[in-house]
Amino acid sequence: MCVTMDTDSSLLNSELEQQRHEELYQQLLLQTMGKIQNEGPPSKVIRPQPGMCLKTSSQKDQQKVFVNICQSWDVPPPPELSQDALVELLESDDPTGYKVPMSLGEAHIEMDNSLNSCTVYDVVINEEFFQKCQKDTLFQQFLVAVSLEGLENKYSLELSRDVKILKNRKFMGSLTEQNVRTKSKPIIQEISKQSQSQPSEAKRPEFCLWVEPPIGPPEFLIAEIQLPGVSSARSLLLDLGEDRLVLNARPSLFQLDIFFPFLVNQESSAAQYNTNSQVLTVTMPVVSS
Repeated sequence: MCVTMDTDSSLLNSELEQQRHEELYQQLLLQTMGKIQNEGPPSKVIRPQPGMCLKTSSQKDQQKVFVNICQSWDVPPPPELSQDALVELLESDDPTGYKVPMSLGEAHIEMDNSLNSCTVYDVVINEEFFQKCQKDTLFQQFLVAVSLEGLENKYSLELSRDVKILKNRKFMGSLTEQNVRTKSKPIIQEISKQSQSQPSEAKRPEFCLWVEPPIGPPEFLIAEIQLPGVSSARSLLLDLGEDRLVLNARPSLFQLDIFFPFLVNQESSAAQYNTNSQVLTVTMPVVSS
């Protein structure tokens, strides 16, 4: 017996079109990650100006650590924030929602007043915001806290919060040039018209990070981010930096902003969203030190 079945061509074409769209967005996630250095946010080399010098120590070995908090007009300012709003922010459950743009330089060895070697880090922030912090003790304390936290996140440090601001020294050693971003730019162009502001109802998704191989020098850093309720890659806005991942899932579902323990190769990184498991996987080659 031969049974024939009529097919609704319009329905089939619609399904094929939807599949092609989904494949296109999957490919965008993969391809645009490889173009981030060439098409990513513009940057420039700057020589920061002195600001203030912090003296602290490493929790691990109690060795002295100095932090030069420097200033430059080339670093973007953070959003405007009043003192009342800062107090409210610090008392909230998630004070990390307010971001201060900063450039975190690598460690360099200098000589202190006793001619002993010491470790120094340079942190560069917007000059106007630095001046604001100099005039307000609460903002200055906030700046010290976020600077230490930024260094800890980027370089896997544990720094003492017993901090002394040196009165007669604006910097330790010499200030080195840094390459800083001058403008933020989302990675996926097709949804770049979406607002960059993130409503408060957006949740932080569950995620895990691991390295490959598990033993020996790491070659890859892999992030798996669970996004239940996100049915398509077209809902994702992903921005990958050399040490940071920022992800937004519209409409106001998830927001994730994390720093990596290693520097990664942006040009060779890749991302893929599995619509069945609703998991975004980002694979990033680790830059060898």
